[in-house]
Amino acid sequence: MVAVVKPQSLKIFRRFTLLLVPGLLTLATSLTLVSCTQQNQSPANQVSDTKTSGIKTKVLRMGYQQAGDLVRVTKVLEKRLEPLGIKVEWGQFAQGPQLMEAMNVGKIDLGSVGETPPIFAQAAGAQIVYIVGKRSDGRKSAIAVPPDSPIKNIKDIKGQKVVFQKASASHYFILRALEDAGLKYSDIQVQSIPNVEASSAFLSGKIPVWVTGDPHLARAEKLGKARVIKNAEGLDSPGGYYIAGKQFAIDNPELLRIVIEEMDKIERWAEAHPQETAKLIAPYQKLPPDVMDLVISRRGYGLTAISPDLIKKQQRVVDYFYKNGLLPKPLNVEEAMLTPEQYAAITPPTISQK
Repeated sequence: MVAVVKPQSLKIFRRFTLLLVPGLLTLATSLTLVSCTQQNQSPANQVSDTKTSGIKTKVLRMGYQQAGDLVRVTKVLEKRLEPLGIKVEWGQFAQGPQLMEAMNVGKIDLGSVGETPPIFAQAAGAQIVYIVGKRSDGRKSAIAVPPDSPIKNIKDIKGQKVVFQKASASHYFILRALEDAGLKYSDIQVQSIPNVEASSAFLSGKIPVWVTGDPHLARAEKLGKARVIKNAEGLDSPGGYYIAGKQFAIDNPELLRIVIEEMDKIERWAEAHPQETAKLIAPYQKLPPDVMDLVISRRGYGLTAISPDLIKKQQRVVDYFYKNGLLPKPLNVEEAMLTPEQYAAITPPTISQK
């Protein structure tokens, strides 16, 4: 089945976003076609009493970004949930902000994004909660220029057009990079374009500075079209997250526990088997082997439990956006968190606390 998330269904979310975040351009005007993978259900396999098992849904709607998703490729969720009478549907989105838009209007239940998209979603009134953290060391994200560009470092981008997706992880990255170089956000000409659209323009030399990530970055590097002037390694980002609709999370704690458990297992396997992982993902991303190997070598592995320390780290990112005038008022990230008891119910003991 192929379902289309229609742009008109997102008008309310975008209106709130524009009101709450002065200067924030409207996010991409359309969402990527959503590919839904359905598994056949047998009545004999359906859950007889979902209320007592902590599962109130028969369908788990997962969102993933254009960069791909190992969990989807390996079908670990389908294998685990089909005996429970639960099918899994997958929706693909250009980047994190678009995924958050879809979650806000009830199109998906759970999805993976960077540290920034849930901040702007919460600021716009989305009823979301952080479910579990994802590790990243920043190597897969970079500020890139064409190989023959006169730009040698971050200070040289002053006055330049800089392309990235607003409200994405790249937004936080460029802010921090500018500050470290003694520059201000107003010192650059910001143009918000999703990676999937900006890629071809950059490869043809039409974008002077691009803030992006894998697999787009790896492809440009391997084609000899990109020179990295700074990557996000060492950035004090808490990493990414799996985010869920708030009511969905409250209603389905046992389902989330199963999902987190399966995601953790496949993450551990992938970390120990990088070559096999590359071969699994390559057909879906349609990338040459050398590009895929580079993507896998920079991929972050492992899940992190939501903890007081992780909440503090995410709050620092929130406060940073507010300090830079990109949020109109202070935002309390704890309002998008479950209670400690609820986290205990959905977090398997194997998930790291750090």
